[in-house]
Amino acid sequence: MSKHHETHDDTTDGGTARRDFLKGIGIAATLGLTGLGSAEDHYAMDGLEVVDDPIGSYPYREWEDLYREEWDWDSTARSTHGVNCTGSCSWEVYVRNGQVWREDQAGDYPQFDESLPDPNPRGCQKGACYSDYVNADERILHPLRRTGQRGEGRWEQISWDEALTEIAEEVIDTVLDGEYDAISGFTPIPAMSPVSFASGSRLVNLLGGVSHSFYDWYSDLPPGQPITWGTQTDNAESADWYNADYLMAWGSNVNVTRIPDAKYFLEAAYNGTKRVGVFTDYSQTAIHCDEWISPDPGTDTALALGMARTIVDEGLYDEAHLKEQTDMPLLVREDTGKFLRAGEVSGLRVDADRPDHVFVMQDAAGNVRAAPGSLGERDGQHDASASIELDFDPQLAVDRTVGTTDGSVSVRSVWDNLREELSTYTPEFVHEETGVGRETHQRVAREFAGVDRAKIIHGKGVNDWYHNDLANRAIQLLVTLTGNLGRQGTGVDHYVGQEKIWTFNGWKQLTFPTGSVRGVPTTLWTYYHGGILGNTDEETAARIRESIDKGWMPLYPEEREDGTRPDPSILFVWRGNYFNQAKGNVALEEELWPKLDLVVDVNHRMDSTALNSDIVLPAASHYEKYDLSVTDMHTYVHPFTPAVEPLGEAKSDWQIFRELAAKIQEIAADRGIDPIPDRSFDREIDLASIHDDYVRDWETGEAGALREDRAAAEFILEHSEESNPEGTDEQITFDDIDGTDEDAPARLLAAGDHWTSDIEDGEAYTPWQDYVQDKEPWPTFTGRQQYYIDHDWYLDLGEELPTHKEPPDPMTDFVDDEGEEGDDGDGDAEYPLGYNTPHSRWAIHSTWRDNEKMLRLQRGEPTVYINPEDADARGIEDGDKVRIYNELDDVEAMAKIYPSGEPGTVRHFFSWERFQYPDRNNFNSLVPMYMKPTQLVQYPEDTGEHLYFFPNYWGPTGVNSDVRVEVEPIDDAGSENGGDDQ
Repeated sequence: MSKHHETHDDTTDGGTARRDFLKGIGIAATLGLTGLGSAEDHYAMDGLEVVDDPIGSYPYREWEDLYREEWDWDSTARSTHGVNCTGSCSWEVYVRNGQVWREDQAGDYPQFDESLPDPNPRGCQKGACYSDYVNADERILHPLRRTGQRGEGRWEQISWDEALTEIAEEVIDTVLDGEYDAISGFTPIPAMSPVSFASGSRLVNLLGGVSHSFYDWYSDLPPGQPITWGTQTDNAESADWYNADYLMAWGSNVNVTRIPDAKYFLEAAYNGTKRVGVFTDYSQTAIHCDEWISPDPGTDTALALGMARTIVDEGLYDEAHLKEQTDMPLLVREDTGKFLRAGEVSGLRVDADRPDHVFVMQDAAGNVRAAPGSLGERDGQHDASASIELDFDPQLAVDRTVGTTDGSVSVRSVWDNLREELSTYTPEFVHEETGVGRETHQRVAREFAGVDRAKIIHGKGVNDWYHNDLANRAIQLLVTLTGNLGRQGTGVDHYVGQEKIWTFNGWKQLTFPTGSVRGVPTTLWTYYHGGILGNTDEETAARIRESIDKGWMPLYPEEREDGTRPDPSILFVWRGNYFNQAKGNVALEEELWPKLDLVVDVNHRMDSTALNSDIVLPAASHYEKYDLSVTDMHTYVHPFTPAVEPLGEAKSDWQIFRELAAKIQEIAADRGIDPIPDRSFDREIDLASIHDDYVRDWETGEAGALREDRAAAEFILEHSEESNPEGTDEQITFDDIDGTDEDAPARLLAAGDHWTSDIEDGEAYTPWQDYVQDKEPWPTFTGRQQYYIDHDWYLDLGEELPTHKEPPDPMTDFVDDEGEEGDDGDGDAEYPLGYNTPHSRWAIHSTWRDNEKMLRLQRGEPTVYINPEDADARGIEDGDKVRIYNELDDVEAMAKIYPSGEPGTVRHFFSWERFQYPDRNNFNSLVPMYMKPTQLVQYPEDTGEHLYFFPNYWGPTGVNSDVRVEVEPIDDAGSENGGDDQ
């Protein structure tokens, strides 16, 4: 019971009373009073009288005015946070006296399905304090030029004209030297702010420069999805989770990384949904699941294939789905491991331009039949005019001989090959490999197969491993076997960042106006120019070179006619923190960065990339510009609108790159520079008109139409099927969503052709309906969900089907022996602990890592999480300073004892800035950079319609896990150089 304190009020002046009230509150806060202690033993607070009835009559009322004034505002604006968090949450931003001082979650998302939980509100604790950044100490207010060494932190303020002139001169000289493909632009995820993404990319495209991928580089892209489904991560919006009868969160810690959407996972319990979590640690999501399964790290493939064996052995699969929708009935030659092609079968005639790209099945009468929808019968990867619908009954189990142009050949169906592969995954084997109980994984498999609608939420926790493609394919196999695709409440939903943009066509036209794009996989680009190839084992190095030589994976700058390849020379970075997020960052610092003549960072805060740049340009914050925001977590579009003018000399990204284009044009015109032919494309690079081309609407030809960023946002909406559907009068304009209309945000009206279902009124978006319900061919080689890949590399490596493999040791398996003196080849003994870098609750990548409010909610400095058993064995206590090290480097951090984590693994949560560590290393300093050859292929090898490099669709992923380390207390460290003398 609270103890009341006698007080009195002897003031009559309202201002004095207000000051005394604040003074009293300040004293109470200093003492930490809660009403349960005795303040009168310390101070007698004058001017504050406690009353029994706080909503009744009491002697002082001025505090109410103070409260109202404190929470008053002059204006509001609608905005959001472009930080690649998947959330895409609409916020009201409040302004007083020209300053942003707080933000509130908007609560006006229209509810499209009354049977689902209300979509309102959306937001998290990080978005609730973004206003801190608007006036933060780390805010960049003026153009800055480096005066010391990169990373030293010595700067001079320069004018905008000086900055733009210096950059423009370097760009012009580079283009005139014919090295325009040595100009790179790195910026991630267009969906979170497509105008800002397009700003620099549009200029780079006009210059003939190179646009970098990001989704694969971050290990976000699940390569198993383009391999199996021919599509890059098409997902149901999160509201569809509620429609599932059985919901598995597999490596996706939704309560931490999907905070605005976690309600659908939690509230699904009210709908009778069983929720199963598959996490190595007892995560923040696991505690809200009905059941938690904890496989050993990196063994997801074995667990999924063990579950698949149970489904197959017990006949729990959907036979009709497998026959029509998958490659399971297709026949495979025993002699070569390749699919049997229609053109090889004696007497089999098919109506196809390319019978060597048509596959065969066996019908119920034993006849060999052409499989409808094969690539040889289609017009390219996507062909809605073709069909996979069957007019015969293909057989799943086939083991026979077939007469071919080469003679009699033994063949088996993919189904029989799969069953042979699954025979390995006995309950005993699965238990030994994963640590999951023999009965547990079988029971979960039966439950999953036994419900009407089962869904898997698949996360980055599976993607960070070297064999991520195998794990993806194995997990996808579970929904394929059970027919859980193409209906609400089903599928594999993979969310890592706002990876897929709804308003695709408008964004693409804005971003790449020439239509001629130099795109590069950032993992390969960094690997090659970071000098890592020379230290790679010969087999892997040979495959990397073969992929480059054959053009399967592009690498820029291009090799010249004399066989030389120039180094990259100019790098623009905006909306991202490339230097901080880079794996293999020792190579980045020592090899790649010195090759760059100019690094320009466009940024609103001084992050690790800005600190290691040559020129930093002050960008508008998210509350100071126009843009759009979308995500595949929901089907709404909403805006950024400027709540205040940009602080200092900051400008929007669009304005910055437009003004740089103007400066290039001005100098080029003064110097009389003629257009330069592009060596690879049928176009000219015209520096003397580059600004005019930048602001011109290339669709209509209207000059100056895209001068402002709002006009760019309107262009995207006007030219996208999702917001301006063809054949209707409906259209979403920027005025409809700018926060002044009662309908803001707006639900998208349709789905463009890069999505696999339509947006239906009253239903949550669910993918794959074009193929499952409408019978269009899947955009794969076979026209079906394809689990058998007969590419030569897959056959050589034994990965034609999903299979479990032990992880490699990057310290021994990917390094030439000559380059590692003293390497005993036993990395596990020397570095016995696994090392993971998961995403954190308190930051989105590096944004908010330096925010004071977020730091107060955690330890406030880089922290490594360690199991008590591992800590005890090393004499480490909670709060100790420790050194985490391996052969690459060492990092200093605080130890946090983490009983929820499995023994043998330490977690160093992702994205701490380098300047937050005493030695300026970071979480990535211990992570080597290596690539898996199966992600470098083109398939089919000759034409590549199924797997081909396209930025953020197919390319080599970075690898964040499969790393070994050791940890020791700082006081016991024998050396400050970690693995150098271990």
